[in-house]
Amino acid sequence: MESSWLETHWARPFYLALAFCLALGLLQVIRLLLQRHRLLRDLRPFPTPPTHWLYGHQKIFRHSDIEKLEEIIENYPCAFPFWIGPFQAFFYIYDPEYAKTFLSRTDPKSKYLCKFTTPVIGEGLVNLNGPKWFQHRRLLTPGFHLNTLKSYVEMMAHSVNTMLGKWERICGTQNTLLDISEHIDLMTLDVLMKCIFSKETNCQINSNFDYYIKAIREGTTIIFYRVYNFLYHHDMIFKFSSQGHRLWEISKILHQHTEKVIQERKNSLRDEKKQEDVQKRRYQDFLDTVFSAQAENANSFSDTDLWSEVNTFMLAGHETVAGGISWLLYHLALYPEHQERCREEIRSILGDGSSINWDQLGEMSYTTMCIKESLRLAPPVLSLSRELSKPITFPDGRSLPAGMTLVLSIWGLHHNPAIWENPKVFDPLRFSPENNDQRHPYSFLPFSAGPRNCIGQNFAMAEIKVAIALILLSFKVTPDPTRPLVTMPHCFLKPKNGVYLHLKKLP
Repeated sequence: MESSWLETHWARPFYLALAFCLALGLLQVIRLLLQRHRLLRDLRPFPTPPTHWLYGHQKIFRHSDIEKLEEIIENYPCAFPFWIGPFQAFFYIYDPEYAKTFLSRTDPKSKYLCKFTTPVIGEGLVNLNGPKWFQHRRLLTPGFHLNTLKSYVEMMAHSVNTMLGKWERICGTQNTLLDISEHIDLMTLDVLMKCIFSKETNCQINSNFDYYIKAIREGTTIIFYRVYNFLYHHDMIFKFSSQGHRLWEISKILHQHTEKVIQERKNSLRDEKKQEDVQKRRYQDFLDTVFSAQAENANSFSDTDLWSEVNTFMLAGHETVAGGISWLLYHLALYPEHQERCREEIRSILGDGSSINWDQLGEMSYTTMCIKESLRLAPPVLSLSRELSKPITFPDGRSLPAGMTLVLSIWGLHHNPAIWENPKVFDPLRFSPENNDQRHPYSFLPFSAGPRNCIGQNFAMAEIKVAIALILLSFKVTPDPTRPLVTMPHCFLKPKNGVYLHLKKLP
């Protein structure tokens, strides 16, 4: 039976559309195969661990402890290609000479990191590139001037003492097991809001910022998972996934929080009495610096730029310092001899700790060595990445072409046995003055190095010193052998199930 005229004419567009879709699919497959062939050719000089044909090396981060990288670092010196699925590879480096070559350049940030984090934090210093990054860096640097940082110490101490007061109420005179990470998260957020934004939140007392901390924690976990899941590199697939929908909800929460902080400051600037209060402050905070930058550069520093910088510092300034303090306390609990030596040094400088100032922080030489050793063992930021704008040649003569994504594994660099003797051992004397002269300048990079080093590193170190000094004057910390710390994949180095320590109030 012959088909009708209508059936014939309806079928023809369908077949054309089907043929068109098949052709597009075939072209995409060819493009991916050519991309894989090009990567295999470019990465041939660098041996790589065995890979799964589909998942690549994803299981190293997604399903295993990060310390699995130790075996790779020992067997593959300097660097190795890290495959994200069958068609995408990052190039991981963890050698100081490689790091020096890498960080001395001005390559742009990795497009993957920027694309995945921009919806959450915007385009601030972390994500910007080129002239705009240089402009923002120059405009925001005054916010971390030495005189400003000096004025922060008293406020940092106030927030730490608020946390210690909570611990005293919880512990009394008993040896009490406590997850310190939750308390430190709130304390560092309190410091950030007071110092950087001159905002009193009482977040350690009334828990009105718990939602914000939970949103940050969940959001950064999703971003990390997306980076190492090749299917989620495709925007459409991620957007319609449950993780993509949840990240969109989290972004709204973080955006609303940041917008509230900015709007409250704008309202205060319209109020004459509050303007006088701002002028009476002993320092210009970060938000003042951002508003000044916008006022002086109205054509090139938009409201979106202002929002992005505030959002970036809200996230980065809180998560990194909280992680640094938590890991330091854990390491000092594991090694009581170093804890006691730090306590003795701090007592000799601060007495009972009733007051603390900037100059005293500089006198804490042994405590500083312990802080650096903890940052070596557990760097809050695990890695940083760039996309090569031009070919790069490493000191051993091997090269990579433009377009390759390079990842400097700070964790791998800090645990490289070719650099550090017994890298798993907590040994603060690695950072004694005599050893500092012998160490490669690019072997210890908790705050990165080169032109894009961390703008807030002095703020972070001051906060860690204030926190650890006042904590050790008030409490003795010991580990719980039934709750060993387990790390988990994350944008920042995080314990999987909190940081449980025994706290004992000192007389």
